Amino acid sequence: MTSDAMLYRSRIMTADQAIALIPSGAKVAMGLGVSQPPALLRALADRAAACAVSDIHLYYMLSTAIAGETVLRYELRDRIRPICLFHSPVERALDARAAAEGAQPVDVIPVAFSQVPRVLCEHIGVDTLLITVSPMDEDGNFSFGTDTDYALAVSRTAKRVILEVNPNMPRVHGDCVVHVSRVTAIVEHEIPLLEVPGMPLHAEDVAIGAIIAGLVEDGACIQMGIGALPDAVCAALRQHRHLGIHTELMAPGLVELMRLGVVDNSRKQINQGRSVFTFAMGDKALYDFMDGNPLLEAHPVDYVNDPAVIARNARMISVNATLQVNLDGACNSECMNGRQYSAAGGQLDFVRGAYASKGGRSIIACHSTAAKGTISRIVPALDGPVTTPRNDTHIIVTEHGWADLKGKTVDERARALIGLAHPDFRETLERAAHEKRQRTATARAAV
Repeated sequence: MTSDAMLYRSRIMTADQAIALIPSGAKVAMGLGVSQPPALLRALADRAAACAVSDIHLYYMLSTAIAGETVLRYELRDRIRPICLFHSPVERALDARAAAEGAQPVDVIPVAFSQVPRVLCEHIGVDTLLITVSPMDEDGNFSFGTDTDYALAVSRTAKRVILEVNPNMPRVHGDCVVHVSRVTAIVEHEIPLLEVPGMPLHAEDVAIGAIIAGLVEDGACIQMGIGALPDAVCAALRQHRHLGIHTELMAPGLVELMRLGVVDNSRKQINQGRSVFTFAMGDKALYDFMDGNPLLEAHPVDYVNDPAVIARNARMISVNATLQVNLDGACNSECMNGRQYSAAGGQLDFVRGAYASKGGRSIIACHSTAAKGTISRIVPALDGPVTTPRNDTHIIVTEHGWADLKGKTVDERARALIGLAHPDFRETLERAAHEKRQRTATARAAV
């Protein structure tokens, strides 16, 4: 038996035993999305419910039902304090209940995705990692599979690295492994990975997808965000050739482009021949495609989302969604009705990286309306924080067309964006733009 195998055997224990290693007051990071470990999180929730542990600070992004049914149960929040870096429906439900009861919403840390590893390791000092990984290989390494993102950095600095080993977690190539010598405890648990169904496409999505596909040249390198809009774009790109992928999220739509030969990564300047990602979510077919595939590489998010790294691929095209665009071109992609809806994620990382690349384009898309056509997404003023500043916004797309905001004055931007709004709201937006010009003229005259 090798020394790595001996280490492995010495660290195997039950989920309850592994979680008992975590003291009260610990700062715990759990994996993002698919990598959230069901057995470990259930054991931690049970221990908290029994008042055997308290004052746990839980840091994470993009929770799923796995966490929602265990450590993020509302009644445990006095013992497990959730501190979220990217909201999902789980946190939105928790916030709604808290609002109804006059309690505080889930704590939020505003941060760009590229900075999350540094924030967790340096500024917060997370001391425990809980995550699902693939089985150990002959070199003593566990692959992070679907989620390298911030997990790799935390695994190198945390005092306690507690792994849930699942044979269904794909083993992927790239900078995405933790060695058994860094591991505190191993819990073996075979269970199907969480699958995330695609969202239904609406007519607006199809129209936007076609517009964006027309802005993508053969040989470009693409990044897609999450949701129906990116799926529609991928569907519209099926006649393209020699595309590359450098994206934070690997999703089924991008994998389908690889299967069809649309993506071959032959024109990339870095990681040539490989599709690069930092986390993945989708169906079993996606996870099976990832497993051992030499055409895919997972890397930590502080590499994948570093604007300087993104810019090294020529003709980089980033495609992300937003909730609101004001008449200056600033985007709010985080809050709705005064409440946290998602977070900044990697949007600004890719907005800046794509525009800095040679021939690159940063595209932000949205439906022109929300709430069944009763609310305009093109607005005089944002209701939430600025996710992408007006200085950085490049191309805006709705189902009514697209506008390149670079080089345009404030007035020219307003006119272009009003042209992208739904016709029912254009007159109101024109009045708002006129009133703003009058206020500006009055203010200048008073100086």
